[in-house]
Amino acid sequence: MKRIIFDGVELCYPRQIQDALAERLELPAWYGRNLDALYDCLGDIWEDTEIVLRNWENEGYQGAVLRVMRDIAEENEHLHIAVECAEE
Repeated sequence: MKRIIFDGVELCYPRQIQDALAERLELPAWYGRNLDALYDCLGDIWEDTEIVLRNWENEGYQGAVLRVMRDIAEENEHLHIAVECAEE
């Protein structure tokens, strides 16, 4: 299974988040760097993939991204979302 980690401490702003998603998930060139496009692209994943969101907030833009990921993971059996808390 492919495993990709995103750290919310490093990704604070929407543009940073979208750029990291596009790069690390190897999203297509047409990816519009918005939540609707993210939903569409994640729905097209055919390889078992775990996306780990470490230190991720449930609010703001990070929260919106998390909700999109959880929604599409319910429809795409190849996509798994894990949220990890900060280690003390």
